[in-house]
Amino acid sequence: MATLIVKAPDGGEREIALVKRITSVGRDPENDVAVEDPRLPATALHIHFDGKDYSAAAHERVDMTVNGKRRSTWRLGPGDRIQVGATELFFDPAPRAAAPRPRSGERLLALETLVRFSERLLGATDLARLLDELMDAILEVTHADKGFLILLEDGEMSVRAARNVARETIEGAVDRVSDSIIRRVVETRRSIVVADALHDREWSGSSSVVNLKLCSVMCAPLMQKGDVFGVIYLGNDSVISLFDAEALEALTVFAAQASLLVQNAMLLDALRRENLTLKEAVSSKQYGDLIGAGASMREVYRRIDKVAATDISVLVSGETGTGKEVVARELHRRSARASGPFVAVNCGAIPEALLESELFGHVKGAFTGAVATRMGKFQAAHGGTLFLDEIGDMPLPLQVKILRALQERAVNKVGDARAEPVDIRVVAATNKVLEDEIRKGTFREDLYYRLNVVSIQLPPLRDRGEDTLVLAKYFLQKYAKEFGARVRGFTPSALVSMRKYAWPGNIRELENRVKKAVVLADRALVSAEDLDLRPEILEPILPLAQAKEEFQKRYINEVLERNGGNRTKTAKDLGVDPRTIFRHLEKLEAERRGQPAPPDEEGEP
Repeated sequence: MATLIVKAPDGGEREIALVKRITSVGRDPENDVAVEDPRLPATALHIHFDGKDYSAAAHERVDMTVNGKRRSTWRLGPGDRIQVGATELFFDPAPRAAAPRPRSGERLLALETLVRFSERLLGATDLARLLDELMDAILEVTHADKGFLILLEDGEMSVRAARNVARETIEGAVDRVSDSIIRRVVETRRSIVVADALHDREWSGSSSVVNLKLCSVMCAPLMQKGDVFGVIYLGNDSVISLFDAEALEALTVFAAQASLLVQNAMLLDALRRENLTLKEAVSSKQYGDLIGAGASMREVYRRIDKVAATDISVLVSGETGTGKEVVARELHRRSARASGPFVAVNCGAIPEALLESELFGHVKGAFTGAVATRMGKFQAAHGGTLFLDEIGDMPLPLQVKILRALQERAVNKVGDARAEPVDIRVVAATNKVLEDEIRKGTFREDLYYRLNVVSIQLPPLRDRGEDTLVLAKYFLQKYAKEFGARVRGFTPSALVSMRKYAWPGNIRELENRVKKAVVLADRALVSAEDLDLRPEILEPILPLAQAKEEFQKRYINEVLERNGGNRTKTAKDLGVDPRTIFRHLEKLEAERRGQPAPPDEEGEP
């Protein structure tokens, strides 16, 4: 092979063997011949070998002289001196004596190239560029003029990378390959080499070979679990550089390993695109820390917008696990008190004997164990927001003191007669129906109206439709990143199961199930089994008549509630005879007592 003697500006001299079809020269370390010459651009020139002769070609706006005369291109001869910048290059076409490369050398070069390529795989963010680099690597290994990476998608060929030896993308690539050769590789799942296509007895009659005037072709399958998902297709246009069995061996080794790399690259690309889609979906359906875009959640957002800037008290109601504290924090964050403290108290988690001290504080010696004066949650929330969670569990005696504190905006520590003024905004939450608790005598009506200036009702997760899947994907992404897990999504059966499940624990249950699945799952996709959503725990499918009856029961109850229990107005709103509402209430009372429902009256509408 020919050699190039490089004389750098600092006087250093080295000899470079021209082993590639195209050898790049320039200041950039990525060049085949990198020269520390500040006068050179990143890439100054290329030396091209066409199988017979070597030529030098300068890049645009680069001054190149050959033997003292300015040239843009030049066919090189023995002893030619090229100068670019302060660098001199001397061309010698006579190869130096070297031991012949062993037959295993091509395979070793293929594997070394793959190792270098795989090291860049995880850091790559552009799949198209990555596949281009893969094809450039294989052209280097096999000394091909052009290469194509073709994937089979739904039975159709899709050219994902098409490169020539100059590392340029080939336009109209799908029209430059022989579909007959590709079809043979896909059907047999074996690599083939056609050394001289136009004179090959088997292929010379192929219309695609004749029309394309193919000279030499190699093609190898990309395999996954025994199935062909694509091919690597290489071609040479010069009769001097015909492929042979050794070249096919190098390609076969390369393709076998490249199959895994391409699959991983596609998987990583799909994961990045899915994550981007998820972020966009979440951001479009996110309101602060609240996620959801259903009608019920949009009403929640509207109410928060209306009342956040005011100081009026808000009562947040909803089942356990629906996110009542998140709503309270959002109210605080969007208020003028956002720079002040947000103090949360779970009224149901503190023993009754300690709750007063927890809320209002105590002075030293007020009771056994009060070894020092301590302020309460009311004082700690001064200038900010006090969140009273599970207010429905507060004992009656303490409700009186809470009411007085809200009315007077002052509190007394336990054991202290002096009142301390407090400037707070109160947000309360409950999973109980406080109107029912008032009727039972367990909750004070005057406190209810003090707290419930504006109410925000959070819907249960089972009524939020597709929000369930958006939340599930959000939690999956969150915990996959936190735990370094490889999971990237849910199986179709998991998505169906999450839609069908009633979620009695609401968002908290969903988060916990997804979190556990991310930790324990050993596959890329979380299944219904990973979520512990077995068929037996899903809501049963009801007969249509029973489903209609259940819906009618819930709907009548909702309208009754809206009308404050007025049965006549409810019947009028629903367009039914008042007797229908009376019968409905009788059935509910019978169910509550565990008695059989009274028989329907004949002719009842």
